[in-house]
Amino acid sequence: MAPPAEERRLFPFVLATAYAAWFVALGIEPYSRAVWWAENLPIVGIVLALVVLWTRGVRFSNVAYAAMAVLLFLHTLGGHYTFERVPFGIVTRTFGFGRNHFDRVAHFSVGFYAYAIAEVLVTRRLVARPWVAYAFGVSAIGTVAAAYEIIEWIYAVKEGGAAGAAFLGSQGDPWDAQEDMLADISGAVLSMVVYASVARLSAGRTTTPSASDA
Repeated sequence: MAPPAEERRLFPFVLATAYAAWFVALGIEPYSRAVWWAENLPIVGIVLALVVLWTRGVRFSNVAYAAMAVLLFLHTLGGHYTFERVPFGIVTRTFGFGRNHFDRVAHFSVGFYAYAIAEVLVTRRLVARPWVAYAFGVSAIGTVAAAYEIIEWIYAVKEGGAAGAAFLGSQGDPWDAQEDMLADISGAVLSMVVYASVARLSAGRTTTPSASDA
C-alpha cells in the first residue's frame, strides 16, 4: 500500500486520467459536433494550463484539484448532450423547474476555482491579509463569468442557428446571463467559506500541543 504522502501526490494524476477517459468517451457521437468543440475547447485549455503550472512547480492541494475537477467533468458532459439536453429531468421534476438547470450547476462549479486562487495567494504569501485573497478570488471569478457571457453572446451571434442557440443555452430565459454570473459568484463565495474553514482547522492542528509536549 502506498504511503499517505505518495497517495496525495498521485491524486492529481488519477483525476487527470479519469478526465481523459471521460473526455474521450463523451467525444463519441455528441449531439452537435460544433457545440462539442465550442464547449470543450475552453475546458481543454484549463487542463493544459494546470499541466503547465504543474511542470513549473505551481502545485495546488488535493482539495483544490478536486474542486477544479468538478467543472471539467460537468462541462464535458454538457458538451456531449448540449447543456439543455443533459439528462437532469429528476431534478427538474422534483423542484418544479421550468427549464433544465444543469447549466446553473456547472456555472456554480466555476466558482470553485476561487479556492485554488486564494490558496496560491495565501500559501505563496502574495497578499498581506487572507481576506485580500478571498476578495480577489471572488472578483476574479466574477470577471471570468462576465467575460464568458460575452464570449457566448459573440459565438451565438456569429454561429447562429441551432448550434448558436445551444451554445448560448438560455432556454428562453431573458435573465440567463445574469443568473449564470450569480451562480458563478455564489460558487466562489462558498469556496472562500470552505477555504477559510479548512485554513482555520489546519492552523488549529499545527498550534495545538501534542500530549508528548505537555
